[in-house]
Amino acid sequence: MIAIGCDQAGFELKKAVMEHLTEIGCEFKDFGCFEGERVDYPLYGEKVAREVAEGRARFGIVICGTGIGISMAANKVKGIRCALCSDTYSARMTRAHNDANMLAMGGRVLGPCLACDIVDSFLAGEFEGGRHQRRVDQVTQIERKENGQA
Repeated sequence: MIAIGCDQAGFELKKAVMEHLTEIGCEFKDFGCFEGERVDYPLYGEKVAREVAEGRARFGIVICGTGIGISMAANKVKGIRCALCSDTYSARMTRAHNDANMLAMGGRVLGPCLACDIVDSFLAGEFEGGRHQRRVDQVTQIERKENGQA
């Protein structure tokens, strides 16, 4: 299952992505915003990130105007590796090398066709492990230090 959320600036792109997910047969749950109302992106970044971190969703997709703010909010949740992607190569590589579990995009940056291609690249990617696992572990170790668990 994929958790998805946005603020008002990402609302139209989120609708296009959800339509695409339906077309390709991917199950998802929408965490808002639901009407394009003015909201604060950190709330939706956190909602989606918690679904992923707590294992209720395999992946998360978050969208705000640029994708920057909502990705920063999502990355504050322990266990989240949210990557802001504006191209298919980065989306594929963040899965392969960073084992990213969330994708962020900018509703004011991307058109719907490219965004759906980015989603496809992200979902099709698989973590390569190997030397990349050591680096993912190092990122996790930073998180533990920040939480006083070193």
